[in-house]
Parts: sequence; structure tokens; C-alpha cells
Amino acid sequence: MQTHNLKRRTPNKKSRQHGRGGTRGKTAGRGTKGQNARAGHKKRPEIRDFIKRIPKLRGRGKNVNTSIETKPSVVNLREINKVFKAGDVVSPQTLVKAGLVNKVSGNLPRVKVLATGNVDKALKFKNCMLSLTAKTAIEKAGGSVVA
Repeated sequence: MQTHNLKRRTPNKKSRQHGRGGTRGKTAGRGTKGQNARAGHKKRPEIRDFIKRIPKLRGRGKNVNTSIETKPSVVNLREINKVFKAGDVVSPQTLVKAGLVNKVSGNLPRVKVLATGNVDKALKFKNCMLSLTAKTAIEKAGGSVVA
């Protein structure tokens, strides 16, 4: 081994190049002149124009005031009067069996009975919500409401 074959363990760092020969010299990668070459350049993104054309729909859009909770299934007294006999119990289970109400995502629905039509049988209502006129019609026919 001779002295001119020796190599340093840690070679010198390459000095940063400036000016025209350097990697980021002269215009520093900004091209020449114009808005993009200036300091603090701000160019409007093109996608913003498309975003601005989209109508403003915040929250749940046009349906802001509709509630998220599931609405009860509605059954009229007319249908209940056709299907059930005197003394029967009317509940969400029996209404699903009778085919007056469908299950909601595999579960028994909340049921509300409305007073459309009339009842001429004494029926027992369990676990059903009732309108005031439906409740009075049921009690008038001799039926009862159990909470």
C-alpha cells in the first residue's frame, strides 16, 4: 500500500452549489419570472371553481328538520277490526303475525293505532301507541288498553 492509495474514512461533504451550475441555483427551480416565480405566490386551485359550483348542502341537506329516529308503523282500526276477533290481544307480535305490520330490520316495530274506521269488538291493546280518538273508540266498544 502506498500513500497515494489511502482513502479517508469520512470523505468531505459536497459543498452546496450556488449560481447557475448548482442544483437549485439562479431561479431555484421556479422557472423564469411570472406569478409562480415570486415570493408568496398564491395561485387559485382549479378544483375550487368546481367546488364553488356545487350547491351548498350542509348537514342533512333539505331534510334538516326530519328526525333521525324511526317512525312507528301505522295501523288503522278498520284493518284491526277485520282481522281480530272479540277478546283477542292486539300487540306488535300479533300484528306482525296477522301481516298488518312488517318487521323493521328483523325487530318488532313500534306500532301506532289510528282511529280511521271503527271497532265493534272488545279488544285488548298491549304495547301499542294510540291516538286519542282511537283510544276513546276502543273503550267505547268495550276494549281495554294496557301500557
